[in-house]
This record gives sequence, structure tokens and C-alpha cells, in this order.
Amino acid sequence: MVEKVGRSDALYALSTQVVKCRECPRLVRWREEVAEVKKVAYRSDTYWGKPVPGFGDESAQLLIVGLAPAAHGANRTGRLFTGDRSGEWLFRALYKSGYANQSTSQTRNDGLTLKGAYITAVCRCAPPQNKPTRDEESRCRPFLEKELALLNDVGVIVALGKIAFDAISDHFSLRPRHKFSHLCEVRIDENRVLLGSYHPSQQNTFTGKLTEEMFDAVFTRACELGKKSC
Repeated sequence: MVEKVGRSDALYALSTQVVKCRECPRLVRWREEVAEVKKVAYRSDTYWGKPVPGFGDESAQLLIVGLAPAAHGANRTGRLFTGDRSGEWLFRALYKSGYANQSTSQTRNDGLTLKGAYITAVCRCAPPQNKPTRDEESRCRPFLEKELALLNDVGVIVALGKIAFDAISDHFSLRPRHKFSHLCEVRIDENRVLLGSYHPSQQNTFTGKLTEEMFDAVFTRACELGKKSC
């Protein structure tokens, strides 16, 4: 008789598969080169240098989908959005809305806990210039699809950026495809909603395309849609 595998066991097994993946030669070369050469500011750090799995609450009602690990962020720390400027914005917003127990995260062992939220990405390796190819996205897509199947309490999906928004739209075969914009909403089915947000990249935050007020509004809306008090 095969023992029933719990959701946390299945997510752990999936994370193990992610970390071992070497399907995209260009990304393998890049992530490992970055981990060896390093950034001057982090030259004393031991870089992760591998694909980065999702993390968070296995009973999450909120799923946050980013693009890919940052070369000197998650590719260094081993946890998505940890140790980079985008993560500063994300964890601050999650803390204010009650989805995280602290407002900052610099290492994967710093005590950060997500409450009712799970963070993942379309691609699990840091891509050159933050631009994975379509083939690379496709090869990585099964990891996201498995997470979506396992995280079956999720009612709200926040897509950070157009690539993440389109990936979720394609997964659920949403037609006609909704045009991506900040705070756009698409009903997936009677139990789930897709919510778009500009990505908290420096390109968006430094230029003012995305302000802190705009970003906070995303998670305030996620609370409303998930019937959670922030």
C-alpha cells in the first residue's frame, strides 16, 4: 500500500526537483557564472547559484507570481525576492497587509514567515538581463503548474508583471486574454481571481511608474477579494 503524501511533502518534493533542474543550458551557465564571479558588495557571500523554489504557507489563500530570481538577490540567497530591492517593496507590503511576520528579508534563514501567502515565479533561474526566452519559460512552466495544483486553497493570484500575468492566463486558458495593467482583475472561476500588478523592479520604482501607495493597493485589494482583514 502506498502511503498518502501530504501537501507539504509534495511541495517539498517539488522544491527538490526545482533545485536539481538543469534543463536550460544558457541559464545554468549564467547562474553559475554569477555565483562564482559575484558582485563586489557580496564577495564574502556564498551564492546559492541554483534554481530557486517557491516558498510560503502551504494553506495559502494568496499566491504571488514573479518573473525570475534576481542575479544577486535570490540567486545569491536561495529564496525568491530575498536580499534585493524588489523584495524590500514586496515584503514591506506583505507585512503591512498581514501576510508576513516581518517587513524585510535579507537571508533565507532570517525568520521570515508568510501567513496565508505563497511566493513563486515563472522561471526559477536568474536569466541574463532579467529576460528569459520563451523556450526557457516553457521548460520551467511545469513547476508552476504543479504548484497551482498543490496550492488548492488559493483564491487570489497576484501576478507581478505582464509575463507572470500572461503565464497564469495561459495556464487557466483565459479567453479572450485580458490586457495587463496595474490592478486589473480577471475572474478565473467562481473561486479564484487573477490580479495584475506592476513588478516592483527598480526600473518601475525608481521612475515612479510604481509607487508604494500603488503597490500597497494591490494587497489591500487581495485582502478584500480573499475576504481577509488587513
